[in-house]
Formats: sequence, C-alpha cells, structure tokens
Amino acid sequence: MSVTVALESPRQPEIIRLLDLSDAYAQSLYPAESNHLVGLSTLEKPAVSFFVARNAGAIVGCAALVEAGDGTAEIKRMFVDLEARGLKIASRLMDRLEERARELGLDALRLETGIYQPEAIGLYRKYGYADIRPFGSYLPDPLSLFMEKRLK
Repeated sequence: MSVTVALESPRQPEIIRLLDLSDAYAQSLYPAESNHLVGLSTLEKPAVSFFVARNAGAIVGCAALVEAGDGTAEIKRMFVDLEARGLKIASRLMDRLEERARELGLDALRLETGIYQPEAIGLYRKYGYADIRPFGSYLPDPLSLFMEKRLK
C-alpha cells in the first residue's frame, strides 16, 4: 500500500466527488441547520491548507486546515472514501494536519463534528481533542460536538 498525503488543490474532479459524498453523508444524518459544510471557494482561500490522501495514486480522502487568524485553525472537510476505510487514511490525514499546524506556529486546532459520527469522535479523542464550547460563528447545537487540541 502506497498511501501519500500532500497539499493539493481541492478543485479536482475526484475531490469534488469526495465532497459530494461527504455532503450526502452529512445530509443523511443531520438537518440542514446542523450541517456546517464549506464549499470549494472557501477551500481555495490562501488561509486554507487542503490535504489529499492517495492510495496507489487514487484519491481516497481529504481534509482542510482553515486558519482563523487568531492563532487557531479549524479542521474542515475531513472525509475518507468508504472503499478506503480501514487503511488508516484518517489517521494519516490527522498526522499531516497537526504537522502543518505546528509548521504554521498555531496554538490550537478546533473542530465541529456531529454526535452521530462515533468513528470520527473516537479518532479525535484518540488524538487528544477535548470538548469545548461553540467557537467562532458556531451557535450551540445539540447535534454538534465542538473540540479543541492545544498545541502549545
């Protein structure tokens, strides 16, 4: 297995397919007001580091680090193709996101995830993320968990 994780443009047909799959999955679990998805235009901004995971060259996952401008960044659009689950792609993406955050000198990483995604919640807890109050423009939502990991 030759898995790579690298900075790439989100504007690729295979990435758009992954984002569409991610959207459909989120929409199957949560009402629209509880889905906090960002689109391609946001993912292409200069303050975003967009990572693509490939297995033998094929795109199998993605994740973005969105800098907030206050020493923190938010993890967005973390998604692994169902056919690639079990290959530790999400862990490889997390490792690279945290490495990038340290390269950027960030103090903390934050995220929002839904309560009906136990695998994601388990991954974030394994990486040391702890529950926090809503941050940024998020409002309290009983279907959302807000998490943070201090890096310094």
